Amino acid sequence: MKNILVIQGGGRPRGNTSQLVERFCAGARDAGHAVEVVSLVKNEVRGCLGCNACRYGKPCVQRDAFNDIAPKVLAADLLVFASPLYYWTLPARMKAFIERFYCLAQPDPNPPHGRYEKYDVRDCALLMTAADDFFWTFELAVGYYRQCVVNYIGYRDRGMLLAGGCGDTDGGPQIDKTAHLEEAYEFGRTVYPAE
Repeated sequence: MKNILVIQGGGRPRGNTSQLVERFCAGARDAGHAVEVVSLVKNEVRGCLGCNACRYGKPCVQRDAFNDIAPKVLAADLLVFASPLYYWTLPARMKAFIERFYCLAQPDPNPPHGRYEKYDVRDCALLMTAADDFFWTFELAVGYYRQCVVNYIGYRDRGMLLAGGCGDTDGGPQIDKTAHLEEAYEFGRTVYPAE
């Protein structure tokens, strides 16, 4: 059994992203994993101030939801980043959340691959929804995820589900008219092979 933490970075309460997350979680739970979802809409996390207090053994000076979420991140085997596409990339609240990983870093006298510090290694995955479904729709978002989370922080990518074509942004959610909900269930169910 794995401990899976889903960070939902936006979306409407019953929107496309929420439905995608629900199906992923259902599949993961059916496979025997413990799953928790944390909404950044309900839990405000501000961006890093770059004050470096955390570099001198002090806790982060900001008093927001990140302080409650951080222990969950550190306890997770798999961290799933889930959000709708905003301006062709991840929403600001998800970027702010990722920025705050700065205070989770540990000194590393010999950092690999151009990193400045080290992080506890864990697995990660990306779930995203979008109205459009062009070949380039998710290019910036995937690039940000790979650069920041996989390449720099050093998490191991377990996969991505990029759910494009979910309906016009002015209308109601239409993800149920696609195959993405079933894909999300299967992704959650098989994100870790049965032991």
